[in-house]
Amino acid sequence: MTSTALCIGGDLTVRRLGFGAMRLPTEPGPARETSLAVARRAVELGITLIDTAHLYGGGANEELLAEALHPYPDELLLTTKVGIARSGPSGEWRLDGRPAVLRDQVEQALRRLRIERIELLQLHRIDPETPLADQLGTLRDLRTEGKIGRIGLSEVTVDELDRAREIVDVASVQNRYNLLDREHEPVLAACEAAGIAFLPWRPVAWGESGANAEVAAVAAEADATPAQVALAWLLARSPVILPIPGTARIDHLEENLAAERLRLTRAQRDRLDRLTESA
Repeated sequence: MTSTALCIGGDLTVRRLGFGAMRLPTEPGPARETSLAVARRAVELGITLIDTAHLYGGGANEELLAEALHPYPDELLLTTKVGIARSGPSGEWRLDGRPAVLRDQVEQALRRLRIERIELLQLHRIDPETPLADQLGTLRDLRTEGKIGRIGLSEVTVDELDRAREIVDVASVQNRYNLLDREHEPVLAACEAAGIAFLPWRPVAWGESGANAEVAAVAAEADATPAQVALAWLLARSPVILPIPGTARIDHLEENLAAERLRLTRAQRDRLDRLTESA
């Protein structure tokens, strides 16, 4: 039986299907109102982890979630990411893990989310131009100050994860991973071995899963959608996986959450497992 809960950092239990807020429109107007409704519906349906980031609208996504959900239910975990800033030559977004930037983005997130502590803060990307010890050391200092509860990483290799773990305790890793894209299989294996939560982004490969004949066939057999099959496969793939599918539509949100009840047979999982063997 696939577990419906996951413990992050050894002490924070959340539901194994989260919600990625990146795709929620934040501009004023009807689309924003729908975004607020989607976020509220996610919590109504029992979602306990919502993922956002400074990058998503330069904090606008964080503000949207605060407007929709504050004051937050005790069981809700809002996780955000820092380390990408508008610090390029022409003000464009670039990797920026300088200590002052990370600290400023954490302070901004605390203010926008209207909280005193970010229970899970992830480094959005490792900045190759800033020593890793400086980047993670800053987050460790913020944790010591009580502004961060746990530290996670995003888009890392096994080697980067190993080096990071020599500096700080790593509670989570957020890498791109799905049924049709398993580039980070070694990272998932490392996370499973260490008991680190693995939050795959782009968990249903958007429209690609439905275009795959084998996925479509399994979906037809299971009376499910291809997206539900992709999510059910992830949940069965490893006990440390916590998918964070995103959507700006309530019907898609409800469809995604229904994947938690889908039980693929061993034969169906074997067929899906083999999809990337010739890739």
